[in-house]
Amino acid sequence: MCFRDWIIFEQMQKMTVDIRKAQPQDMKGVLTLIKELALFEKEPDEVEVNVKELEAAGFGENPQFNCFVAEGNSGIIGIALVYNRFSTWKGTVLHLEDLIVSQKHRGMGIGTLLLNEVVKFGYETKVKRISWEVLDWNEPAINFYESKGADVKRDWDVVHLNKNAIENYIKRIN
Repeated sequence: MCFRDWIIFEQMQKMTVDIRKAQPQDMKGVLTLIKELALFEKEPDEVEVNVKELEAAGFGENPQFNCFVAEGNSGIIGIALVYNRFSTWKGTVLHLEDLIVSQKHRGMGIGTLLLNEVVKFGYETKVKRISWEVLDWNEPAINFYESKGADVKRDWDVVHLNKNAIENYIKRIN
């Protein structure tokens, strides 16, 4: 066992991790991790959502997402946020919007525990596929997903229309 592996092993021995469905009071910790991911992805100013929006969207009358959290001794240290989509080829699809583990807790198996929960949830809800995106430069994440049996579609590009692009599009068609 190398020195880094020994440190991680020792940290895991001291830490209890509970994977559970998120509650409204968890959204502050969820937002902290969302911001940490945005910083990691070199887009720290792109996060617009706030705690109240997360609470309303996830726990209102018609919840728009399900969220699983990894809670450690120091609070929320990981999340997996999912929602349903519909594929014209497959039917109901579970979309994994984000799987985030705090930087200081990576490499301890927490990502696997969260992904396990997502896959169990998809299986129980009888979805035909679970899908998500990963940045092409995030080799550790790509390797992680491929090690779990995921097929990383390297020949697909993600397409977005942001708020300004939507507004400009509407102006052109009106």
